[in-house]
Amino acid sequence: MKKMEKKYKHLSFDERLSIQESLSRGMTFSAIAASIGKDPTTVSKEVKKHITISPTSTKHYSRDGLPIVAPICPLLLKAPFVCNACKKRYTRCAADKHYYYAKEAQKEYESLLCEAREGIPLNHEQFYRMDKVISHGIHNGQHLYHIMHTHNLGVSKSTVYRHLKRGYLSVSPLDFPRVVKFKPRNKKQELYVPKAAKIGRTFLDFLNYTEQQDISTWVEMDTLIGRNGGKVILTMHFTFCNFMAAFLLPDRTANSVRECILWLKGQLTNNGIRFCDIFPLLLTDNGGEFSDIASFEDDVEGRKESLVFFCDPMQSSQKPRVEKNHTLFRDIVPKGRSFDDFTPETVRLIFSHVNSIRRKILGGKTPYELFTFTFSKKIADIFGIKPIPSEYVVQSPILLDR
Repeated sequence: MKKMEKKYKHLSFDERLSIQESLSRGMTFSAIAASIGKDPTTVSKEVKKHITISPTSTKHYSRDGLPIVAPICPLLLKAPFVCNACKKRYTRCAADKHYYYAKEAQKEYESLLCEAREGIPLNHEQFYRMDKVISHGIHNGQHLYHIMHTHNLGVSKSTVYRHLKRGYLSVSPLDFPRVVKFKPRNKKQELYVPKAAKIGRTFLDFLNYTEQQDISTWVEMDTLIGRNGGKVILTMHFTFCNFMAAFLLPDRTANSVRECILWLKGQLTNNGIRFCDIFPLLLTDNGGEFSDIASFEDDVEGRKESLVFFCDPMQSSQKPRVEKNHTLFRDIVPKGRSFDDFTPETVRLIFSHVNSIRRKILGGKTPYELFTFTFSKKIADIFGIKPIPSEYVVQSPILLDR
């Protein structure tokens, strides 16, 4: 059996065929769901929603001799609600037969999907009636919601506003009580890593790779945002010791991240250290700032030296260590604080204190101690991280005030 995993997708025709075949073999909804990787409730709803009734040829009469509807078979009142596995399905049965057919279910699904995406069609007569009703109500000072529900127009407010914006209606935005007060929303297109670039680099690929290679440690990357459109901080968290390196960027773009990584590679190379020896495996989110994959994976000669994988969209829990470590940064720099007045020295100071905090999970050691023991102080110096004596560590905004 396949391991059940949530796909958050519609059932495919192949999955419906599997349901039909499994029902014919007498399998339960739970067993069917496990075989196709869905929830048992999904299978149950699918079967009950797409039942094909085959009327019986047997005539039924009341005691008075009047024809009546065939009685329902008691077996159809409980799961699986169909006769696909019934031993009497090929014999004469006095009750109507209920079947689940994958082909019929797929047709009904496609028809419903098409209708749902078409919306409510308006012909000329319906449109002019709607226009007349809305125009009359607006001139009488009525609000749109009142007009629509009084006359049951059968369209949404969004549709009316869309027609108004395009100039299809007899009235103008100036005639509406509130439309002229509406300001267009400032929409900024968020950049994401293209789907094609994530082929072979998904979180599932990451899990498979770490399991096959028996890898238990990697580097998680993320960006900290101060003011929208302002400076950001690129963070790199080493999971084996909770050490975090950070770099101040002018903006949250792929070009800024690329320049930072190339600078870091240059610094490491000048000290006789290969980037892949420190960053062999990277895990990050789908932010557009990480879309230049080659800058992470390739060396200066274009040969692949590291691997980058991406978490699933909206699943920050898949890189929990870097997210958890950000709370220590927020103890010093609360959310909402702009980074525009920060300098690289400010960031290095903050993370020097963060990496000098003693951790229970590390047996009372600091991330700086474990990182420099595993690698060297030279690499920590390249990151700009210095050890802070325990009695001088500050974990509050007072650090920036000083």
